[in-house]
Amino acid sequence: MRNMQQYLQSPRPSRRRGARRQTPEGRVAAAALAALLDQPRFEVLPTAGVADLVAQHLPTGRTVTVTASPTRGLEATVRLSEQLAGLGFEVVPHVAARMVTDAAELAEIVARLRAVGVEGIFVPSGDAAQAGSYPDAVSLLRALDDLGRPFTSVGITAYPESHPTISDDLTVQSMWDKHRHATEMVSNMTFDPHLVEDWLAQVRRRGVTLPLWLGLPGPVGTAQLLGVATRIGVGDSARFLIKHHRSVARLLRPDGFSTDTFLDRLAPALARDESRIAGLHLFTFNQVAETESWRKRLQDRLAEGGVDDL
Repeated sequence: MRNMQQYLQSPRPSRRRGARRQTPEGRVAAAALAALLDQPRFEVLPTAGVADLVAQHLPTGRTVTVTASPTRGLEATVRLSEQLAGLGFEVVPHVAARMVTDAAELAEIVARLRAVGVEGIFVPSGDAAQAGSYPDAVSLLRALDDLGRPFTSVGITAYPESHPTISDDLTVQSMWDKHRHATEMVSNMTFDPHLVEDWLAQVRRRGVTLPLWLGLPGPVGTAQLLGVATRIGVGDSARFLIKHHRSVARLLRPDGFSTDTFLDRLAPALARDESRIAGLHLFTFNQVAETESWRKRLQDRLAEGGVDDL
């Protein structure tokens, strides 16, 4: 990740005509965004042809996270993770607790992932209707502890907005129960920068200091969402729509959603040391090329004028 101090001290390119004079706070915020945009994570769905998409549009060494689908099973997640690791990518598979049958299957998953050099995983509870030996993320995290903590990094879910089916009290308590077994958090998509800022401050006041990967969508529109629904299947689509109903509704609004504007407004909070932001977690909906193009464009705009000009 780009060193922020080097960014602040490096020569600035000529500014665009009409660009607003940047404040010191704006330069710090721009440096923070530039650093975060250097090494984001790209989340993909385990569908046919995704490995080729990633290899075609992302440089090796990038971090790619692979979701877990109750319809396709964890085998699809593990197999795609093995393929991507073999192509030279840093891979973070989602190991959904409710989809793991028992201790034997967990041991097999761990062995396969470690054999291809996977160093980190993400552990959500998952959406499977019937659970095996692990009804929630906490139980699987404890099982991983019993296996000697085989992964260097272990991520857990964070909910800046209310979960559609779980009360806020339970999500807060769950995050507290899980944080001692994890090394980082990954937030669900949200579209209100003020809500994220307030939530993050509250989390830090509660003593949860895990670094946060901020989840946000790449450039996605109605056609892309419909395409995703077709690829992941009816059952998974229904679960996705229920789980992300606010997000989908916002993306489908006529005025849409601007990730640039969202980051512009949240940038000062992201720049604070106490926020402990690990990076950006980009939900690509398998629109890998479009997401990478957006990332490069935003970096260019930051280099030209900074966060005040997004």
